[in-house]
Amino acid sequence: MLDATLYVTLEPCPMCAGALVMARIDRLVYGAADPKGGAAGSVLDLTVHPGFNHRVRVTGGVLAPESEMILQDFFEERR
Repeated sequence: MLDATLYVTLEPCPMCAGALVMARIDRLVYGAADPKGGAAGSVLDLTVHPGFNHRVRVTGGVLAPESEMILQDFFEERR
């Protein structure tokens, strides 16, 4: 997946960020940051950890307000 770009609404958790590195995803684009559990720059940054043999290029905050609304609406419907 050397040329793959993944687009997501929420910054990945540690497990998902680790999977991105192991899958050798080239680029991650996310909307809303996760200040409680984000692992692509908020709490941790596993995408550029020196212990791994691959780095993921990260662009965060893309359409953040829209992403936050999508997530809020989703969880309100689930409650």
